[in-house]
Amino acid sequence: LMTDKNKIYYWCPFINNVATIKAVYNSAMSLKVNSKDKFEGIILDVFGEWEKSKFFNQENVKFFKLNNSKLVKSMFSRGFIFSRIKYLLIFFISYLPLKKFFEKNKPKFLIIHLMTSLPLFLNLIYNYDTKIILRISGRPKLNIVRYYFWKIALQKVFMVTFPTIETMNYFKTLQIVDEKKISLLYDPIISTKEITKNLQKELIKEQELKDKNFFLAIGRLTTQKNFVFLIDCFNELIKKNNLINLVIIGDGEDFKLLKNKINEYKINNNITLVGYKNNVFNYFHKCEAFILSSLWEDPGFVIVEAMYSNTFVLASDCKSGPSEIIGEDRGLLFKSNSKEDFINKFQTFIDLNNDEKFKIKCDAKKFTKKFSLLSHYVKLVNILTKNND
Repeated sequence: LMTDKNKIYYWCPFINNVATIKAVYNSAMSLKVNSKDKFEGIILDVFGEWEKSKFFNQENVKFFKLNNSKLVKSMFSRGFIFSRIKYLLIFFISYLPLKKFFEKNKPKFLIIHLMTSLPLFLNLIYNYDTKIILRISGRPKLNIVRYYFWKIALQKVFMVTFPTIETMNYFKTLQIVDEKKISLLYDPIISTKEITKNLQKELIKEQELKDKNFFLAIGRLTTQKNFVFLIDCFNELIKKNNLINLVIIGDGEDFKLLKNKINEYKINNNITLVGYKNNVFNYFHKCEAFILSSLWEDPGFVIVEAMYSNTFVLASDCKSGPSEIIGEDRGLLFKSNSKEDFINKFQTFIDLNNDEKFKIKCDAKKFTKKFSLLSHYVKLVNILTKNND
C-alpha cells in the first residue's frame, strides 16, 4: 500500500534544457521500476516548466503541479541578466505555493536540484518534518552571501549528495556541513530500455554523413563546450589529412560564431553543424570517436552515454568529472584548452591498433554500470533509509 511516507518528491525548476532534467526524471523512474511500489517518485512542476519537456507525458513518473505562471513561462531567459531576473521571479511566485505544499502534503522526503535557495530557506525558518536532500551538480560557486547561507541552512538538511568524488571532496574542504551528511550518488544516466528503443530508429538523415567517417562532438553551442577551440584544432588536423571530418550536434547562441569560423578556415566539407538531435545514439555508433572539449562539466552525461555505446572517448581534463569518468584506461584525456596536447592525444588515438581500442572501450562500458538506473536506485534507497524512523 502506497502511503505519503513512500512518496519521494523532487524539486527541479529549470529555465533551460540542461542534463539535470534527465537525471531527475531518471531518478524518479528508478524508484518506479525497481522498488516494486515501495517508493514512488513525484516531480514538482514548479511553474509549468515540465509541461514543455519530453518527459511530461511519460507513464512512469507522476508530476505535482505547484504553480502555473504564464508570465514566467513566456519570459525571455537567455543571458546572465534575463536569467537572474527570471530566477528571482520564480523564487517569489513559488514562495507561498511551496510553503502550502510543505504544510498540506507534509512530504517525508524532498530531493532538491537547481534553484535550491527557496526550499532551503523555507526549511530553515519553519519546523517542517520533511527531510531535505540537497543534490549538488558540478562545483558550486559560493560568494560570501551564499557561503554563509549554506553554512546555516545545511545544518537542517538530511543529506547532501554529489555526482563525482572530485566535487564531493572539494565540498568537504569548505567545511560548511557535517561530513556524516555527505554522500556520493552517481547520476542515473543509463536507461537500457530507452537506449535500445532509440537505436531502433534511424535518425542520421544527413545523406553526406551516411558514407563518411567522422569524429563526433555534442553539446549546446556555448562557451562552456569550447567548440571554437575544437574547430581550431581540427583545422590543423585537416591541413595534414583532408579525409578527417567532424560532426557537431547541438544548438545555441554560438552557432553563427562557429559557422563563421568554419567558413573562415574553408573547411565546410570537413566540419558539419547538424543542429540539435533528440536521439544521438546512432551517431555514436557511426563515429570514429566522441570528443568532449568542454571547459567544465558536471559531470558529463554525454561521456557516459558514449562509453555505454561502445564509442571511444577523447575528453578534456576539465573540472568536474571527465577525469574521474575516463580514468587512466577508459579513453584518452587531453589538457583542457591545450591545442598541442589535443593534437598529440588525437595522434595517440590514431596510432592505437584495433585490439587496444577494443579493450579500452570494453573497460569504459563496464564502468558505466555505476550510472545505471538500478545502481542509482540501490544507493538512493540506502540514503533514504539512513537513520529513517
